[in-house]
Amino acid sequence: MVGLLARIFIRNYSDYGDPDVRRGYGMVCGALGVAINVALCVFKFVFGMAVSSVAMVADALNNLTDAASSAVQMVGFKMASKGPDGRHPYGHGRVEYVAGLVISFLIVYVGLELVRKSASAFSSPREVSISVPSVAVMAVSMAAKLYMFLFNRRVGRRISSVAMEATAMDSLGDVAVTAVALAGMSFSRLTDFPLDAVGGALVGVFILRNGVVSFRGTVSPLIGEGASAGLVGEIERVALSHPPIFEIHDVMVHDYGPGRMVVSLHAEVPGNVDVFVLHDALDAAERDISQKFGCQALIHMDPVDVGNGRLMEIRGIVREEAGKVDPGLKVHDVRMVETHEGRRLYFELLRPPALGISDRELGERVRSAVQERVPEAECVVREINTAYI
Repeated sequence: MVGLLARIFIRNYSDYGDPDVRRGYGMVCGALGVAINVALCVFKFVFGMAVSSVAMVADALNNLTDAASSAVQMVGFKMASKGPDGRHPYGHGRVEYVAGLVISFLIVYVGLELVRKSASAFSSPREVSISVPSVAVMAVSMAAKLYMFLFNRRVGRRISSVAMEATAMDSLGDVAVTAVALAGMSFSRLTDFPLDAVGGALVGVFILRNGVVSFRGTVSPLIGEGASAGLVGEIERVALSHPPIFEIHDVMVHDYGPGRMVVSLHAEVPGNVDVFVLHDALDAAERDISQKFGCQALIHMDPVDVGNGRLMEIRGIVREEAGKVDPGLKVHDVRMVETHEGRRLYFELLRPPALGISDRELGERVRSAVQERVPEAECVVREINTAYI
């Protein structure tokens, strides 16, 4: 059904990277979620009142909460699609993460309530009855919720939406709740032990876990997580395809929400090439990166004295010694500068995040090793950064 609705309501529905297509899927899936949950709510409420089933009426109200989650998803996608304004120059894309966060809180709330009610039922067990109509209602509910889980997860992964993945986990939790309730009702005639209460508690813990996982997945991009090594590698590959750029470092990727990415990096270029040629090459690289990754790109130029044979040799020495400390340690901005105090060799280090020594110790180990091999200049580690990915 989602595929049919997408073909009807979403132009270029297969272009998942397009912001308008993402918004369209968010709205279509959210509206479908509201419709299914409201229908289940009415269905269970009417049937529950007819058979005087408190549990079924409570489950109907839970579906009303799920409809609210789908509505939150729709609002999140709608607000996230707003462009930049005076107070938000990078747009409103992170609102989608906030929507996912709200849904995560709803999942955690449902899990806590289920654990609480299960504990109450365990201490004060009551007789549980089962009938063919009640089983039919539960089966319909499970099928509908399983369908919601599948389409929200599938579409959420295609458009990289944490909000839709959170909604999918919420639906999966509902399937588990109904399944355990059905199992408890089925086995209640075989024993006086409150199996439904124990099962409810276990499902509550399962839902809580899903809520925490969903919470972590939505909070991380809000805090500001690094880009994947694969994405950074692709950005570097595109930049290096534009000569005379011959080396890239300090790649930074800022995520302001889906489709709202800003990329900055430093490009090393030969210092003996005409500055206008260099400017044109960097402009071309910026345009290429922006088009390929749907982002804003900014490249800083670092000229290198490639005609200085000794300096190029020293660059190799610094990298060799840094590699002895850790293969993931990178070197850039190697400069030989004449000062009134004498000649100085400056360079910067980019350390991998997992390197288990302090910046001070790292800098001294590399500096002293280089100093032994480059005695004609005072070696200075100008800066140590953590890899931005």
